[in-house]
Amino acid sequence: MKTIRSAAIAAALAVCAVFGAGANAAEAPDLRSSAALIIDEETGEVLYNKNADAVVPIASITKLMTAMVVLDAGLPLDEAIEISQAEVALTQASRARSQLARGMTFTRDELLRLALMASENRAAAALGRAYPGGPQAFVQAMNDKAATLEMYGTRFVEPTGLSSANVSTAADLATLVRAAKDYPLVREYSTAPSAQVRLGKRNFTYVNTNGLVRSATWEIGVSKTGFINEAGRCLVMQAKLAARSVIIVLLDSVGKFTRIGDATRIRQWLEPGYTPPPGMAAAAQRTRPAPAKKPAQAPARARAQLLPPAPG
Repeated sequence: MKTIRSAAIAAALAVCAVFGAGANAAEAPDLRSSAALIIDEETGEVLYNKNADAVVPIASITKLMTAMVVLDAGLPLDEAIEISQAEVALTQASRARSQLARGMTFTRDELLRLALMASENRAAAALGRAYPGGPQAFVQAMNDKAATLEMYGTRFVEPTGLSSANVSTAADLATLVRAAKDYPLVREYSTAPSAQVRLGKRNFTYVNTNGLVRSATWEIGVSKTGFINEAGRCLVMQAKLAARSVIIVLLDSVGKFTRIGDATRIRQWLEPGYTPPPGMAAAAQRTRPAPAKKPAQAPARARAQLLPPAPG
């Protein structure tokens, strides 16, 4: 079955609460992210599960759904979209940085690239505003898509991830990553190392927010990072490790280097002979251990109440 359904993941989680078949507790990696899930993409086997059903804010992981909704609509990718005061006000209120100024015009394709690769919030917001029916219709389409994918622990209220009311679970996000892989532009833009964009009278170079895509030692098919205070640092990926395709979801990493450190620890677990480049090894070493938690309890800081979608 090509799409991993949330129900199938839930069944697998019930069988494998902490680690997958063929692994034992001593072998499981000591991941610092508060919620984590590793799944074999082909078989659906759960290799690692930590609080995978906790409903938490997901920050800019949201932009994977934003991109899919835009592409599902079949809107012209060469259509010009102007950055409006609405996008400027949104990021100013959240103190999110952006190089996209009011009045600048980009194609829908350029905005998609910036939203996926550089996690550009004004780009994602402009995509939602330019959707037929406007932002409200766009959010409804996001929630409809989540329902179609059986992501029952997921709710969206806006397209950027700046709102902590955008919530999901690690299990649902594994489904999202698998679905995103079916979109060639999502694969291309989310894993592009960098891109040059004309901003006014000068060129500006954007780099991917996931430094792993710039490493020749990683084979990554889909990638997205996220960060707001309520969500911590997040990372989702589809990658080839130990000759198998795996989906990795890491949520609520507290330290700056934790998610990269956790990804490195996962690879060393699945590929015992893997030696990370010095920069990645240093990132893993700089990661501070997380405080002890009860195994079955997700951190209170990351919890969010899942409310029913607003009518309409």
